[in-house]
Amino acid sequence: MTSTNCRSGTDRVAEAAKGLNGDIFINIQGDEPLIPPEVISKVAQVLIEDKAIDIATVARRIVAQVELSNPNIVKVVIDNNGFALYFSRAQIPYIRDSLELESVASVCCRHIGVYAYRRNFLLDFVQMEQTPLEIIEDLEQLRALENGYKIRVVITECDSVGVDTREDLEKVRKILKAAG
Repeated sequence: MTSTNCRSGTDRVAEAAKGLNGDIFINIQGDEPLIPPEVISKVAQVLIEDKAIDIATVARRIVAQVELSNPNIVKVVIDNNGFALYFSRAQIPYIRDSLELESVASVCCRHIGVYAYRRNFLLDFVQMEQTPLEIIEDLEQLRALENGYKIRVVITECDSVGVDTREDLEKVRKILKAAG
């Protein structure tokens, strides 16, 4: 439904936003089919309450060591004010000495593919060239960070199942079947 020239989901949302009225747009990535409505409301609320924030997203604390090393799971490192410092498919931060998982989970979370954007940000975003880190990691949110935008990260307890592999797809199918 959008142009084949769109380089990412955010570019597709921006294209749709051009033809729609509204200040806030929500992007629920297609690989996140089980996002509860309250998580969507929570990320939207961030932009409603703080007009200075252009982008917000969702993450949950890392709960298993295997999440840190899985490249299909995007990790986000968060600063003391709740803003993203970096997103990566790699394990971040590097654990130099032996640390408990709880120590890592205090600064590194599992990213969940839900975003809230302001319209003006989206219109600016599509004018930006793809950036080196975005291309290397294949993560469009790095384009925003590399261009100086701050991304507010909403922490949730929601254990969303992102569909990145055939095993993930089967897991979601079982969950949906069990739910009726």
